[in-house]
Amino acid sequence: MLENGQISRQQLFILVFLFSLGSAILIVPSAMALTSKQDSWISALLGVLLGMLLLVLYHSLGKSFPNQNLVQYSEIIAGKFVGRLISFLYLTFFLLLSALVLRNIGDFMTTIVMPETPIQAIFILFMVIIVMGAGLGLEVIGRAAEIFLPWILLLLFILIVFIMPQMEMNRLYPIFEASVKEMIKGSLTILGIPYLELVIFLMILPYVRRTNKRGNAFLWGGFLGGLVLSIITLLCILVLGWDFTSRHSFPSYTLAKKIQVGEFLQRIEVMMAVIWFLTIFFKLVLCFYAAGLGLAQLLRLQTYRPLLPPLALITVVLALIVYPNNVYFRSFASQTWFSYALIFGFIIPITLLAIHKLKKN
Repeated sequence: MLENGQISRQQLFILVFLFSLGSAILIVPSAMALTSKQDSWISALLGVLLGMLLLVLYHSLGKSFPNQNLVQYSEIIAGKFVGRLISFLYLTFFLLLSALVLRNIGDFMTTIVMPETPIQAIFILFMVIIVMGAGLGLEVIGRAAEIFLPWILLLLFILIVFIMPQMEMNRLYPIFEASVKEMIKGSLTILGIPYLELVIFLMILPYVRRTNKRGNAFLWGGFLGGLVLSIITLLCILVLGWDFTSRHSFPSYTLAKKIQVGEFLQRIEVMMAVIWFLTIFFKLVLCFYAAGLGLAQLLRLQTYRPLLPPLALITVVLALIVYPNNVYFRSFASQTWFSYALIFGFIIPITLLAIHKLKKN
């Protein structure tokens, strides 16, 4: 194995939970409200249920090859040529996802925090941190996640408790105004971001200690991550209304601006920014780590670390050209990304599992 470090089941649970929040905590409420309106929270819950079926699929595939990752057993199942082709396609998927997540960071920083700063500078600074994190290995990433999780949970708790006085229940009515088709379409947003992206953990599952008991940690991490996204979406609807939520690029950040306790506790939206930066760091570092590890295995190298700097340069360039503006990205996220991610997150995994079962029988 190129990766000698191992993580515990608890660290796997934390990484899946943080990955599920990642960029989704800022962009998913807006995309769902655009389709499902005030019923977005119902779409979110439906998306979580469908997402759990995906996680069962990933666990079943990973369980069939407990000590090998996606790149390794693709060749075993599909043959050398087709398996290597599948592995290469997954590497492009991991790199594109890394670029999209990096672009989300740049857009947020240049839109909300530092509008005068060139987006290229933000990309480079953040990728330096990502290269360092991926280079230290999976075990260090897992331990860092354990350290930061309590702070993320504390900030989420403060956000939810302090925003409750601003909620207006009438913003939810009429319930079920959206048609079944619209609610299902809205659920595809949370299914595409983050559940179909969790296929990346097929590169990480072999490095979990006691592989026979990692399933519960994997499933619970994905479920609780989706539940938090559903709660954030519900809060956006109750406080901001579906119309404002659908029109704003980062409604959950605006949600935190509404917190006001007396005259002494106001404008603490920095909490949401901290939550997002921490969760998106772990999402990006795992995407980048999976791309580096998979490429090293595909090229039959002894280590993946020399590949990280050139991959970082490719990611920065991709982030600059992947989409021209936020309006294009919102259209891409709501209309195109699900279909694209479905290929890598569902069609290929279920095909590999079916072929493996047929061969086994």
